[in-house]
Amino acid sequence: MTKSFWLLNNYLTIVADHTTTDGKYDLIEGYFPPGAQTPPHRHTRYSEQLYVLEGEFTVWVSKNKVVLGPGESAFIPMGTPHVVAALSDQPARGLVVASPSAFAQLIEATGTLNQDEAPDMELFTRISTEIGDEILGAPGDLP
Repeated sequence: MTKSFWLLNNYLTIVADHTTTDGKYDLIEGYFPPGAQTPPHRHTRYSEQLYVLEGEFTVWVSKNKVVLGPGESAFIPMGTPHVVAALSDQPARGLVVASPSAFAQLIEATGTLNQDEAPDMELFTRISTEIGDEILGAPGDLP
């Protein structure tokens, strides 16, 4: 069963999580509206693979910047500072595999059902810490 949530202006659908993958990975479909950008962050307990379905993602992995179109992907190793953004005037949609499973927990615990509802940032910070995520700046900052 899929579950969808808004989190930090992005619409994220949990396709698979620890309950269906024996904790090995999460599969998340992400929709980024034009201009959406994650804050610089790193995952200390899981790696991330982004595959672009539609639109264009700009990804900074450490200091390396790559622009990805449909059918292209980027691997973000565990512990690597990164930013993912949809900087064009079109939305972007992609798949994320986080391995081992952890990212879906953050989405489900802190995401909202309403796009205009802000997440509980105290809860976001607490769950991020529990799963080993570190926020390294604000949206718009680069790693």
